[in-house]
Amino acid sequence: MEPVVVLALVAAIVVVFLVASSVRIVPQARRYNIERFGRYRRTLQPGLNLVVPVADRINTKLDVREQVYSSDPRPVITEDNLVVNIDTVLYYQITDPRSAAYEVADYLQAIDQLTVTTLRNVIGSMDLEETLTSREEINSRLRAVLDDATGKWGIRVNRVEIKAIDPPHTIKEAMEKQMRAERDKRAAILHAEGERQAKILTAEGTKQKDILEAQGTQQAMILRADGEAKAVELVFQAVHRNNADAKILAYKYLETLPHLASSDNNTFWVIPGELTEAIRTVTRAFGDQSAAGPHETEPSEGAAGPGPGAGGRSDEGRTPELDASRTASLDAAAAADEAGKQAAAAVSDAKAEAEAAKSPQTPRRGQTLGG
Repeated sequence: MEPVVVLALVAAIVVVFLVASSVRIVPQARRYNIERFGRYRRTLQPGLNLVVPVADRINTKLDVREQVYSSDPRPVITEDNLVVNIDTVLYYQITDPRSAAYEVADYLQAIDQLTVTTLRNVIGSMDLEETLTSREEINSRLRAVLDDATGKWGIRVNRVEIKAIDPPHTIKEAMEKQMRAERDKRAAILHAEGERQAKILTAEGTKQKDILEAQGTQQAMILRADGEAKAVELVFQAVHRNNADAKILAYKYLETLPHLASSDNNTFWVIPGELTEAIRTVTRAFGDQSAAGPHETEPSEGAAGPGPGAGGRSDEGRTPELDASRTASLDAAAAADEAGKQAAAAVSDAKAEAEAAKSPQTPRRGQTLGG
């Protein structure tokens, strides 16, 4: 092989190497820091970039997307001298690749240490209860301190979150007991409120029931009284319209006496004082009828009999007259006795029926007599 060909081949290889060394392709969301002879030259952007071969080299490759960094649990002392373990989650993003590469040696370690010191300063001014209930305040204060400190490093802290706060085991047990007591208290209060509402509703229901029953009883009594008043008025009008005499009224009075003891709840009976007057009225009525009978038949007997004459009467003519008066008096007394017996029998029958209704085993008066 001739020397010219060899030189041409070597030259071609060198040219290919130089061309390949001068071309740099940067992916999206990446930044490359270029140094020329050990000095920062520029930062390559995503896409095709040309560099000087041999003189330029890539120092650091950085990802400018938002990153997540989770720290390990760190012990922190609260204001009331309790040790709690707190671990945080940090969301950050590189905004200046040159500062992130040359302003701090290890930005992740620097951010972690800064987070721990800031967290201890914040938690040290709070007690345990405030620490557990003030996560938003702690996050805001941490983010403000970290964002201010990492700004010169070319890093922006977007968000800081406390992932967990672990108090000591004894404190956990005490907190569980307190929470259990609070839940029991709320349950007892709710149960008492439920019973109170139930009793109130029951009382309201009973009140409404009593009111409605009283109103119903009142309406029933009013309607019953109206019906009885109308019935009495109709009877009164019928009696006056038909012009009933005292005889009929006395008879109806005696007729209603047995109904006085017809109720099952009667334990004693009161015989009205007007009973004797009614019996006298009925007696007079029967006595008048008995007296009227012989006087009407006496003329016919005198006409039919063979008397001695018109001018004078013998002792035999007077004897029938005395016998008729005595017969009328005897008939009136018998009628009065019979009416009294009927009234007494009616009252006795009513009493027997009432007693038989109360004790079904006791035979009635009529059955005893019949037996």
